[in-house]
Amino acid sequence: MKYLDEFRDPVLARRLFEEIERITTRHWAIMEVCGGQTHSIIRNGIDQLLPEQIELIHGPGCPVCVTPLGIIDKALDIAARPEVIFCSFGDMLRVPGSRKDLFQVRSEGGDVRVVYSPLDAVDLAEGNPDREVVFFAIGFETTAPANAMAVHQAASRGLTNFSVLVSHVLVPPAIEAIVTSPTNRVDGFLAAGHVCSVMGTWQYAPLVERHRVPIVVTGFEPLDVLEGIRRVVAQLESGRAELDNAYARVVSETGNVAAQEMLRDVFEVCDRRWRGIGEIPLSGWRLSGPYLDFDAEARFDVAGLDAPESSLCRSGEVLQGMIKPNQCPAFAKGCTPHTPLGATMVSSEGACAAYYHYRRLDGPPAAELTVV
Repeated sequence: MKYLDEFRDPVLARRLFEEIERITTRHWAIMEVCGGQTHSIIRNGIDQLLPEQIELIHGPGCPVCVTPLGIIDKALDIAARPEVIFCSFGDMLRVPGSRKDLFQVRSEGGDVRVVYSPLDAVDLAEGNPDREVVFFAIGFETTAPANAMAVHQAASRGLTNFSVLVSHVLVPPAIEAIVTSPTNRVDGFLAAGHVCSVMGTWQYAPLVERHRVPIVVTGFEPLDVLEGIRRVVAQLESGRAELDNAYARVVSETGNVAAQEMLRDVFEVCDRRWRGIGEIPLSGWRLSGPYLDFDAEARFDVAGLDAPESSLCRSGEVLQGMIKPNQCPAFAKGCTPHTPLGATMVSSEGACAAYYHYRRLDGPPAAELTVV
């Protein structure tokens, strides 16, 4: 629909809302996978304007939020070492570990630097041969190609003082885990357009076929999200379960083939723990054999570090769609963006942060959601 290029046209938005209301005859629970979509929904009040039969469930689609507490503690341990220049994107600096965050490590003398590309960290390593430079490589499939390229470049330049602390996670196995849960009640999914721009849509077709669940790939602007919801509801109401690409201006079936080749070279699939959720089989990447020398966990001997989740933070339940953020007793009280108990409050894509900024004056929902 060509009008999706006009992201904020109120007439077109009204048309989509009216169409969704017209075709909706029963309750449907739809999960948006991506935290960027969650913020668009909450910031624009989309969930409040939809028919009451449509329930939006916020999925585990924030890469910062699902980075395990143990990985954060490993980053803090490495960053505090005097020989290390620790590089990260800015959104990781306030994510709490078990006792502190990277900002505090920096205030205590650690050389923690914000970079805008992992290749900046490679350049730092080349320019500081007497220091160990570590890049915190987290994220979904979207950020992984650049991180893989950084490792590839470091190897090509013969750098021995560069390494990466890897915590990459993959979206399709997370969807698989959700739909195979015995308590799953998600009827359809909005898949993340930016992930599919890299990986294509081909990985999602088997999920649709195996589980008879509609998956619609969509973007993040309000009209993108609404169009995705409309397409999911249309499938559900007609008894169909199909893979549908509502973001064709960006996403293709094959995706970015060159990026995928780089990923296959540098990384290999592994089991991965998700913060607040637990281990999901084959849901992450780790460095492959030829690049194991760049593994910061092994280089700094921190692989054994682990930490239990805070009993006060219910972000794991938020990430699984079990509760809304404002159903957590600590929400906007003991837990704020300035004093976060969990990553979902401090991340720019976290559901708790979205509710804090746009919904914290509202009362909590009347009843808690069923476990997903």
